[in-house]
Amino acid sequence: MGAPLYGAVLLCLALAAAAVPDQQPTLPSSSAANISTGVNSNSVLVALLDSHYTELAELVEKALLLQSLEDAVGRGNVTIFAPQNEALERDLDPEFRAFLLEPRNLCSLQRLLLFHVLPSRLHSASAVWPASTARMTLSGEHLELSADGQKMLVGTVEVTRPDAVVRPDGVIHGIERLLVPRSVQEDFNRRRSLAAISAVLPTGAPEVDPRTHRLKKPAPTVPLGAPPVLPVWDAMAPGPSIAPAPAPGPGFGKHHFDGHSQVKDFIQTLVLYGGYNELADILVNLTSLATEMGRLVSEGYVLTVLAPNDEAMARLTTDQLSEPGSPENILYYHMVPEYQTEESMYNAVRRFGTVRYDTLRLPQKVTAREADGSVKFGHGEGSAYLFDPDIYTDGRISVQGIDAVLFSPMEDTAKSGSASAGGSPVRKAPAVTGTAKPKLRRGKLLEGACQMAALLGGQFTSCQ
Repeated sequence: MGAPLYGAVLLCLALAAAAVPDQQPTLPSSSAANISTGVNSNSVLVALLDSHYTELAELVEKALLLQSLEDAVGRGNVTIFAPQNEALERDLDPEFRAFLLEPRNLCSLQRLLLFHVLPSRLHSASAVWPASTARMTLSGEHLELSADGQKMLVGTVEVTRPDAVVRPDGVIHGIERLLVPRSVQEDFNRRRSLAAISAVLPTGAPEVDPRTHRLKKPAPTVPLGAPPVLPVWDAMAPGPSIAPAPAPGPGFGKHHFDGHSQVKDFIQTLVLYGGYNELADILVNLTSLATEMGRLVSEGYVLTVLAPNDEAMARLTTDQLSEPGSPENILYYHMVPEYQTEESMYNAVRRFGTVRYDTLRLPQKVTAREADGSVKFGHGEGSAYLFDPDIYTDGRISVQGIDAVLFSPMEDTAKSGSASAGGSPVRKAPAVTGTAKPKLRRGKLLEGACQMAALLGGQFTSCQ
């Protein structure tokens, strides 16, 4: 029994000794040394840091591929197709570069760089360089190698510097531009299309004025089939004709502009815009200013209305509105006989600091200056900010919303004087005789226009 047992032990030892040499090629000692201690100074990876390829080496470092390439070099020779620094700086799209350098696109950058490395040694000699074949890269995708006469091609890219760097563990060929695999190109196209979709603001998103940092009011909703709030023809041209006619002077016989319809559109816009009902009520019901404005616009004049909102009009007292002519005087001071938009007024105060605009309440002027990124009218406590720009602009009438009612400096002085005296100012009643026929009162806006027409030698048809 001892002899068969002894023979079985010897047979097991012989089989174990025969299996040891077969395991040696799978893990060479040199490969283990390279992986544990890193590559030596004569490695092809160290040569990649040459001045011609520092951009590519920087990308390899950002992609965290140094350890992977060291492992590949340790397993055998490699071939690297490296574009020079000039090619990367000149030909690489800035948007594509930004896509590669985003942290979430690290996998795409790694696939792109490994697509430039073959796990075998390939020289540029004609006997070695293939005429036309596909080689597997470290990224797992195939790279087409071909030769066209004296040219050596990698895909569609020409090899400009063959055998640029030759080392014992690999070779580097210089190419004219970066190789982009199909998978990375598809990722880039998909991400760019998603970015374009996400850049669209959702429906109903609030808009902020960049100068005032306030939310813009949304446009009023128009029912389906209803006429537009602002007629299209008024927005396209200052007059009803296609070619804009020159504005006629005072007393001109032909009326090129339908001022009454424009004033009607302007008041309708105030009502539909919201927050300016008090001003519209004063223009139409409490005074005849709407009719006077229509006549002036028909004669060729232009107007800019500084419109106080309902909150500002609510701060007016009953005494301020009950005095004869007070509503007209207040609104005359808010009308500028010029066509100004929010942009033109803001540019003027930015350039000149303080601008004084004439008003229809002659000879009073309203002062405008820049404040807090907007236009500020008036002075002291009676100042107002322009906060609703271009409520209505049709080339003849411009409406700018303000947040307070403006008073002329003379009124402020009179108020302070009466307050210091401790009594109210004495008002005299107008003298009315029994025989005198009461004269119909005309609006002061039309009266001022008639006086100017008389000085210029002309006359309105409505002044007679």
